[in-house]
Amino acid sequence: MRRSTATSADIPAKPASGMSTLRRVAPYLWPEGQPWVKRRVVLALVFLLLAKLVSVSTPWIYKLAVDNLSGDAPDTGMILGLGAAGLVVAYGLARLGTVIFGEMRDAVFVRVGQRAIRRLAIETFTHIHRLSLRYHITRKTGGLSRIIERGVKGVDFLLRFLLFSIGPLILELTMVSIIFALVFGWEYAAVVIVTITLYVAFTFKVTEWRVKLRREMNDQDTDANQKAIDSLLNFETVKYFNAEEREADRYDGAMRQYETAAVKTGLSLSFLNVGQAALITTGLVIVMVMSALGVQAGTLTVGDFVMVNAYMIQITMPLNFLGTVYREIRQALVDMGEMFGLLGQPAEVTDDPDAKPLAVKGGEIVFDNVHFSYEADREILKGISFRVGPGQRVALVGTSGSGKSTIGRLLFRFYDIQSGAIRIDGQDIRHVTQTSLHQAIGVVPQDTVLFNDTVLYNIAYGRAGASREEIEAAARGAKIHDFVASLPQGYDTTVGERGLKLSGGEKQRVGIARTLLKNPPLLILDEATSALDTQTERAIQDSLREMGQGRSVITIAHRLSTIADADLIIVLEAGQIVEQGRHEELLARKGRYAAMWERQSAEEETEVAA
Repeated sequence: MRRSTATSADIPAKPASGMSTLRRVAPYLWPEGQPWVKRRVVLALVFLLLAKLVSVSTPWIYKLAVDNLSGDAPDTGMILGLGAAGLVVAYGLARLGTVIFGEMRDAVFVRVGQRAIRRLAIETFTHIHRLSLRYHITRKTGGLSRIIERGVKGVDFLLRFLLFSIGPLILELTMVSIIFALVFGWEYAAVVIVTITLYVAFTFKVTEWRVKLRREMNDQDTDANQKAIDSLLNFETVKYFNAEEREADRYDGAMRQYETAAVKTGLSLSFLNVGQAALITTGLVIVMVMSALGVQAGTLTVGDFVMVNAYMIQITMPLNFLGTVYREIRQALVDMGEMFGLLGQPAEVTDDPDAKPLAVKGGEIVFDNVHFSYEADREILKGISFRVGPGQRVALVGTSGSGKSTIGRLLFRFYDIQSGAIRIDGQDIRHVTQTSLHQAIGVVPQDTVLFNDTVLYNIAYGRAGASREEIEAAARGAKIHDFVASLPQGYDTTVGERGLKLSGGEKQRVGIARTLLKNPPLLILDEATSALDTQTERAIQDSLREMGQGRSVITIAHRLSTIADADLIIVLEAGQIVEQGRHEELLARKGRYAAMWERQSAEEETEVAA
């Protein structure tokens, strides 16, 4: 019975919730087996506590200086053994101490934050490469890069501000409320607590609304970025169809939607700022009026009045910052939630727990009654069975959509089949490690895509650690060494994005050299020359034949003349094998292959005549 083809890769990754995100971040802050990280976190918290203690004492020292100077309490300076000038110096040192302890806290913690960013970035990058080809085909690369970029940036912000802003703010507000209650009375503390409560409630409520607007703005930003990247990657196509204005209109439409979302976000920020200012100013005025009346009544000194004002201003600054911090923390949680949702996306193709490395002895490839579907309601391969003997060259031909390229992807295990088996030297590829399987198979695709780096780097990509001599030997085998050597910068020539600075034939030869350097026992040639002109194709075919010597080769062919010497030719139609045999045998049958051969021969004769 066939398994359902609906997989987790078909389901979009859901962003992780806020609490789930916090739980995922916690291990990076307090990791097991990393005592140096824990020591830095503890030391940073000590500096944080010292900074807050000094910060809270600063207004009190200021009050003593004012009382000493005003004559309301001439002996107050004696409490610290200081005169007015000494109190002013102590006030300055306290302010400086707050800054110093704060900076020492940041200096100690910065390595913890950067370590977390690096670990999460590499974890996300590695996980994305584990996801299936199906996932990468359906996802948009530009949008994916934005999710990673925003998520990784949010890690450091969340770690830093959650630990060093929200926690310290709560500590400072608590200390100030206690001081107000003990020094001035519970009424002052009550005003402060009510003001803070209303402020926080208003901030959180409005920010929750703003987060929705911000998420919409992010979505529009991602969409606009994707359209821009997509258009630039297809630069030549845009030029071919004279579509620059069309692309600009398409991008402008996306940016117009982003503009609308950004305006809403900006207006909501203004509303939040005005509401915060109104609440905090009201609380400040109330306690200032209460303290002013106390001074008039003689129960408080001018220094007390100044201290009340200093404390209220001191808590106003972090409260104003709270609005920004909370907004950014919520946004960081949203951004990181998307990234952790991506990390939670399971890989469609995974190794068995007891998977063993593939052991290639002769290189026999067997497809045994293979059934496969990309989608549940559309079967692509319908019971495909064939054998590639050790060192044999088997060609797959057929019309577009017949399943030729799918066979190559299944052998490389980009997807798992629904039923049947694919075996290499008797080993089911589902029961061997993917790393060993991929190491054993070399692929030369129809369109070789190169990295935007040097020719040397692109050929060397075939095998890590290859020497310069081995790289040049592979280039000679692919008949491209002389061309590369003739370039002004030789092997250090940059090929451009996706290899656009090279011709199609040159790119293919670099791809062949890369695969030769890999030196795999099994080879897949996926219409490797169909996009080239006839003369270039014939030259590269010679390189491909030499490359296939001693290897088991599956050639997915478009032009039948390139595979006439294959050991076995398999004709596919609608996911089934309709004919198979050698070239001469198939022509003698006068079936599908013979008809295809006659048609292509006629087309080639017409081209030659033209």
